[in-house]
Amino acid sequence: MAPDDGDVPERQKVELAVSDPSQLASLRDWLRGQQDVEVRVTPGVPGAGEQGALDVLAVLASSSGMIAAIRVLPEYIRSRRSGFRIETTVRGEKLVLDATNVDDVLPVLERLLRG
Repeated sequence: MAPDDGDVPERQKVELAVSDPSQLASLRDWLRGQQDVEVRVTPGVPGAGEQGALDVLAVLASSSGMIAAIRVLPEYIRSRRSGFRIETTVRGEKLVLDATNVDDVLPVLERLLRG
């Protein structure tokens, strides 16, 4: 018997770009430690007038899995050198998280995800 499509939770996608490209693999591994979260490195899309773009992480998960993955970002950010930032893109909205604003921005990001 085929599974009913209504039983499959809808997966959300969030893109994460980091201010220090050498930290991309580390963040990928950190997020892969979360249950039911899929993380892929994908090519970034250059903006208008740009000739190239750095790779980004595409994070795929159910709503609850995504919230859990996002909630580990403050700890990750605080464990990095000062000035480290993560730019998130959720439903076309871009938010920048860093050690100085993560506690304020995280609730906004969670609301976007619950949308």
